[in-house]
Amino acid sequence: MDIIYEIRRRHSVQKQSISAIAREMGLSRPTVRKHLNTVEQPKYQRLLTVSPRLDEYKDQLTSWLEEESKLPRSRRRTAQRLFEGLQELGYGGAYDSIQRFVKQWKSSAHGPKITEAFIPLVFLPADACQFDWSQEQVEIAGIMQTIKVAHFRLAYSRQMFVAAYPRETQEMVFDAHIWAFTFFGGVPARLIYDNLKTVVDTVFVGKERQFNRRFLTLANHYLFEPVACTPASGWEKGQVENQVGNVREWLFTPLARFASFADLNAWLTTRCQELAQRMHPTQSQRTIADCYADAQPLLRPVSAHFDGYVEKMMRASSTCLVKVDRNKYSVPARFAGQAVSVRTTANLVRVVAQGEVIAAHARQFSRDQLICDPWHYLPVLEKKPGALRNGAPFVEWTLPRAVVQVRDRILKQPKGDRAFVELLMLAGEAGLDALTVACELTLEGGVISAPIVMNELRRLIAPHLPAAAIHLPDTIALTMEPLANCHRYDYLLGAANVH
Repeated sequence: MDIIYEIRRRHSVQKQSISAIAREMGLSRPTVRKHLNTVEQPKYQRLLTVSPRLDEYKDQLTSWLEEESKLPRSRRRTAQRLFEGLQELGYGGAYDSIQRFVKQWKSSAHGPKITEAFIPLVFLPADACQFDWSQEQVEIAGIMQTIKVAHFRLAYSRQMFVAAYPRETQEMVFDAHIWAFTFFGGVPARLIYDNLKTVVDTVFVGKERQFNRRFLTLANHYLFEPVACTPASGWEKGQVENQVGNVREWLFTPLARFASFADLNAWLTTRCQELAQRMHPTQSQRTIADCYADAQPLLRPVSAHFDGYVEKMMRASSTCLVKVDRNKYSVPARFAGQAVSVRTTANLVRVVAQGEVIAAHARQFSRDQLICDPWHYLPVLEKKPGALRNGAPFVEWTLPRAVVQVRDRILKQPKGDRAFVELLMLAGEAGLDALTVACELTLEGGVISAPIVMNELRRLIAPHLPAAAIHLPDTIALTMEPLANCHRYDYLLGAANVH
């Protein structure tokens, strides 16, 4: 700006010509003419240039950006992921070139964005933990699924924990909290949430909330204070909001593939521990794990396990079934038509009646499934043995090989249905292992029939009496023990011939 000022002063005040100014200041005449009309300080804009090494990959990179612009934001790759993809194709340039190209492409496609301002937040050790859900795409057992991921983040140390679930229901919220507190080794003083329906029933003015009763049972068990954010104010839990995007990039891009949810969650737990070795964002000389090690002893210890179920009363049908999420689960036959309590957790369906658990099944998340325990139907089978051949609980009943072989042989015999049902009734008391051994012994004998299996089974379950010593009183002891004399039998034979 001082050169511009000198040019204009000489020309306007000292009345020097353009040629004289150019000669004395060592400038070209076009430069002098340009600055004569310059009033404000010139602004120079840096031109973002692309590395020549990127030239042959620009079409591929542009194609990726155009294709992914049509996808949901959660499934788009970041510049780092695009850089790694080009490296696999042979790109040998720097990451900065990819970053500049992506920035130029997005700015030209979407225009400038307005940056919103926020207030920085500070948290004490063991004070607060932020919670949120995200939606991700994974492949489970070869099937593409949209899953829900529960995110926890300790606000001081930045230690995170994530767990994957098929859906976002309240029992999944409970299960996620149980595993998070186990992973952290304690409970923070406060947990910060959105106004989730599984957490908050009613939003009042300001910060006043009516929390869900069952959720308050969880909070009361672990003694933490639930805090709900102001609606549409995600910055109040900005750490976990940012974590959602980071975890999507680090763990779910490219597509994650696992055999089951258990395998996926085991891997996520390991990755949470590994990512804790990154540097802390505000304490630059320490890792997240170091800060977490300082704060962890201040967390409230977990004294007892919380049974995170959601309960619903219903009546068992005449076919001994209760319905949960469009799937049907069996109960013992004696409870058909009675009111029972169904307690659903993230992994189990338990049926409670008269204060006792009468049935427990692994929870299924596909639809219109029939989950039956064949032993629940034995009392009905005793009255209707013909149902053994076509009854749904028995058609796909997985039995030991020896039992299947004996069953197939007995069912071909007259009244074989009732005979095998009698074996099952006895096995209901003795156990399937005892029936399996009895069938194996019967197969070794070579003669297959229900009475033989029944005899073997009763021998296995009969109580074994301990061998006890017999004590005789001295008054009945023999003074002279008889001698063995086989000739007495010859005498008896002779007497018989006489008669």
